[in-house]
Amino acid sequence: MSRRYYGYYEYFPPSRPREAKGGIKAQSKRGGFGESWWAKRWIAVLESFNIGARLGRGRSYARSGQVLNIAIARGAVSADVQGSRPKPYSVKIKVKTLSEKEWKKIAAALAGQAIFAARLLNGEMPNDIEAAFKAAGFSLFPEKLKDLETGCSCPDWSNPCKHIAAVYYLLGEEFDRDPFLIFKLRGMERDAFMSLLCGAGAESDTCKPRGRKKEKASSADTSPAPEPTSASPSPELPTSEPLVTNPTTFWKGAGLPADLFGEVSTPAIDAPLPKRLGAIPFWRADTRFLDAIEPFYKRASEKGLQLFIGDTGVAAD
Repeated sequence: MSRRYYGYYEYFPPSRPREAKGGIKAQSKRGGFGESWWAKRWIAVLESFNIGARLGRGRSYARSGQVLNIAIARGAVSADVQGSRPKPYSVKIKVKTLSEKEWKKIAAALAGQAIFAARLLNGEMPNDIEAAFKAAGFSLFPEKLKDLETGCSCPDWSNPCKHIAAVYYLLGEEFDRDPFLIFKLRGMERDAFMSLLCGAGAESDTCKPRGRKKEKASSADTSPAPEPTSASPSPELPTSEPLVTNPTTFWKGAGLPADLFGEVSTPAIDAPLPKRLGAIPFWRADTRFLDAIEPFYKRASEKGLQLFIGDTGVAAD
């Protein structure tokens, strides 16, 4: 690969990456990445670094599936990105975490505001939570370049490079699926934060009710428990229908009532379970998971109904 030297830096001309099979593909095909405000806020942090054309190449890498895998831990992200060389490049992103003491202070501040606590405990990210963090003296998102430490094994001197940018964009889309990942990158797991909220006095059905302690029996109360009297009626056992003694009915069964299944129809909502579970993390296909799976649920429901009503033509399909 030819290199050009400018001062103390090496300039690497744009290169064409090798084809990556089975990589993570961005769901965004054009325009910006991320739909929620917190996803866009994360992308804005990257774009504030002013790395020029590498942002465009990073978006191209994210959309073409050059990122092979992404692992998210507390305060750290690691990924492998397929570039122009045979061996994928290793990307590391470290985010400055908040201490346990700082998170407790944040939880106490949020627990005092009912709307914040209720939405957080319901699994939602409030729109004004970033302002609430700042009011408590902290920032939810990294604000300065020193709050982020990024590295890549590629030979490009720029940091972030296009490989880091690609991972950044995919993380932005993942924040749409799970907004609490930004909490994890700042050092706090979602369940642990919920416990902090409840411990700080947040009131919600999610928090376990603080029931009254069971009172101990008074030492002065020594009266024995009342004995059951013979006049107390004994509970009656439920009656059951006698077993059928006809061998033919036993082995072959009897006719079923016409209304055994009630009204049968196709579901009002296609693919209700996948929609309830949400998108799959870092989906690798060109089409969104729910968009891909919903037509199959719809067709299966229609075929199942036709089979139920006895449409013999369905068997050929």
